[in-house]
Amino acid sequence: MKATIWHNPKCGTSRKTLAILENLSKVELTVVEYLKDPPSRERLAQLCADAGMTPSEALRLRGTDAEERGLPDADAYTVLDAMVADPILINRPLVETEKGVRLCRPQDTVLEIL
Repeated sequence: MKATIWHNPKCGTSRKTLAILENLSKVELTVVEYLKDPPSRERLAQLCADAGMTPSEALRLRGTDAEERGLPDADAYTVLDAMVADPILINRPLVETEKGVRLCRPQDTVLEIL
């Protein structure tokens, strides 16, 4: 099975999710450090849709200025534009497999798509 993790190595939950994936021999893993290689607006919108989330639900609030910028109440287009311009606003880790996409908070959520 192929899996892609949109990873931030500074995030404990992201590191724990990555460890789960790395310890499974059946997983062919691609790691994308999204702060260095952010997704396009279209790709991010698709990840959200595939995860069954709105862009606002994929918005990271903790440790960001999202609330000060009014992003939690903004429309989806504004939120996506903000996340693409400043990828720290993307909540993590997002994991994608052929079974779907999940925001893996907590990290055990990844097991739903393996």
